[in-house]
Amino acid sequence: MWRHDVTLLAEVNTIHFTWSENGTDVGTLCESRKGERFTGHRQDQKRGSGYLCRTRGVLCFQQTGQRGLPSLLYPSKHGPAIQTTSASHNIRHKHGTMNGGKEERMSCETLLRCSQCKMARYCNSACQKRAWPGHKKECRCLCSLLPRHPTDSVRLAARLIFTLLNPLQSSKEELYSIDEHESLFVDLDSMPEQKKEGLSELATMLELYMKTEIPDLKQRMTSELPLSCREALSIIAKVTCNCFTISDGELQEIGVGLYPSLSLLNHDCRPNCVMVFNGTELQLRAVQDINPGEELRISYIETLSLTEDRQKQLEEQYHFTCHCQRCSSKEQDGVMLSGREAAWRQLKEALPRLEGLQLESNWLELLESCSNLLTSAGEEVPDENLYKLKITDMALDASVHLGRWEEALSFGLKTLPSYRLYYADPHPVHGVQLMRVGKLQHHLGCIEDALESFKEAFKILKLTHGEDHPLIVDLMMKMEECRSEIDLQQPSN
Repeated sequence: MWRHDVTLLAEVNTIHFTWSENGTDVGTLCESRKGERFTGHRQDQKRGSGYLCRTRGVLCFQQTGQRGLPSLLYPSKHGPAIQTTSASHNIRHKHGTMNGGKEERMSCETLLRCSQCKMARYCNSACQKRAWPGHKKECRCLCSLLPRHPTDSVRLAARLIFTLLNPLQSSKEELYSIDEHESLFVDLDSMPEQKKEGLSELATMLELYMKTEIPDLKQRMTSELPLSCREALSIIAKVTCNCFTISDGELQEIGVGLYPSLSLLNHDCRPNCVMVFNGTELQLRAVQDINPGEELRISYIETLSLTEDRQKQLEEQYHFTCHCQRCSSKEQDGVMLSGREAAWRQLKEALPRLEGLQLESNWLELLESCSNLLTSAGEEVPDENLYKLKITDMALDASVHLGRWEEALSFGLKTLPSYRLYYADPHPVHGVQLMRVGKLQHHLGCIEDALESFKEAFKILKLTHGEDHPLIVDLMMKMEECRSEIDLQQPSN
C-alpha cells in the first residue's frame, strides 16, 4: 500500500514526481513527453522508479522501490488547455460565508460588469484589462446573440476554435493534445440519435455564435484545423464529453475547462481519487489506499443520487453504462429511499420548483417552502432520506443568504450524519460541509463546538485539498481564532 507521502507534479508535456517527507522535497522522478517510464534517484541515493500506466485503456500508477501513496497525484501545473467562466455561476457563490461577524458574498454589486455583453464580470479594473484580449472576440459574439445566451459548452468550444485558428506561441504547446490526445476521441457513429440531435443543435448554435467574428467559419476550419477538428459537431462532442467543471475551494462551480491528460481517467461511483481546483489548476488527489497497478478513477458526476439516476446521467452525457461495485450492488438505495413512500414522494415532487426558486435567488420563498415541507414530512421521513437531505440543504442555503444564522446552523447540523454516511471520509464534500457548520457555530459564539467542527474538517481537507491550499490556510486561521478565543475565556490564575 502507498500512503500520503509522495507528490506527483506535472507540466504540459513532462510529468515529474517529487518525493516529500515532512514537507521537504527529497528527490524527483520524471518521464519524457510520450513515454510511460519514470526513473530517478532520491537525494539520499535510494533508487526509485514507477510507471503511469495506460494499458487496456485505463490510467493507473505503478511504483517500485520507495513506497507511499501519493496524496497529490497530478496537478495540471499550467492550468487547462482552454477554459471559460460559467455564465450561470460567475457572479455568485452558492453559500455565503461569515468572517469576523460579517457576511461576505460575491454578488452583482461587488463585481464590475462588462459594459457591452453584460455577462463577464471582474473583481477590479486591472483584472478586466488583463482579461480583455481573451474576452474581446467572445464579447462581440455574446452581444450578437442577445437576449439569448449560449451554453457553457458552446462558449468553451468557441474559445477552443479561436485559439486553434489564431494560436499564440505560448499556447501551441498547451493545445498539442487537442488533436493528438486519445482521451478526446468521441465515437459519433455509436452515439444514440437523440443525443446526436442534441449535439447537432449545439453545433448549429456554435456556428451562429461565431458568425460575427468568423463569417467563413466552415471554410477556415476545413482548411486550417487538424482533421479531427474540422466540424463543429465533432468539437462540440469532444468538449461536452471531456470538459471538467472548475470549482472553487468550497466546490462551488465557477466555469468549465479542458484538461486533456486527465480525460484519460475512467469513472467510478465510489472513486479512489477526487479532483480539486486551486484557481484553474486542477489537482488529482488520492482518497483511498491504492495498490500498485490499481486503476485511478474519479467520479464524473455528483454521486449523491440513486443508482438508476446515476446510470441514466452517465448514459446520456458520457454514453456508457456504469457497472462499478456500487451500481452493481445498488447499495445505499434503500437508505436513500427510507421512510414512508407517500411522504417522501411529496418531497421529491417539490424539488423542481424549489430548484427554480434557488436559481432565481428567491431565498425567502425557498426557505418558507422548505420549512413547510420538512415540517410536513416530520419523523415519517428520516434525515438520511435523499430528498429530505436535499431540501434540508436548500433550507440551509436560503437561511445563510437571509442571515438567519440560528436556522442555518440547525439545518446544517441535521445534514452532517447523512454527509458522513454518503461521502465516505476522506471526501471533500463532507469536509466542506463541516467547515460551513463550523463557521456558523463560530459566528454564533459556540466556540468550542466550532473548533471541533474545524478539526474534523481539517482531517479530511488536508488530504483532499493539501495543506497549502487556500481553503486549508483559511481553515487553519479559523482554528487558531477559536483557540485564542477559548484561551481568553479561561479564568486567569
